[in-house]
Amino acid sequence: MTTIIEHVKPSDLKKDMNEMFREKFPHIKLTLSKIRSLKREMLRVAEECSLQPVTVAMAYVYFEKLVLQGQLNKQNRKLCSGACVLLAAKISSDLKKLEVQQLLDKLEERFRINRRELILFEFTVLVALEMALYLPESKVMPHYRRLIQKP
Repeated sequence: MTTIIEHVKPSDLKKDMNEMFREKFPHIKLTLSKIRSLKREMLRVAEECSLQPVTVAMAYVYFEKLVLQGQLNKQNRKLCSGACVLLAAKISSDLKKLEVQQLLDKLEERFRINRRELILFEFTVLVALEMALYLPESKVMPHYRRLIQKP
């Protein structure tokens, strides 16, 4: 017995997934691949700063809430993702001043954003999230499980 599976070019698969995502969420201005790319960058920054997986999971939840609200666009996507990491780190960790400085440095470097803009944008994100930074376990756990299962 044999089966034949048609080969699909990665670029075509990416295009199809982005199209399906756009059909399902027409109010979201970014593509699915761009959202995934931003989340990978968020993870890299968190790993470089030795943040816990639960902190990254919280940042992902904040980020996805903003995405679903239609708050992200091409101009503010990097500020949004950086602010989500910063807020999650502040709320879930006992960061010292030096560690916050290091995190800001990494966010500034990785996302190529201005530190002052990021700090100002942090409040905008906080308002968009309706000050609800403490998240129920049910929202954080799916992301957390996926993060700790990665090889």
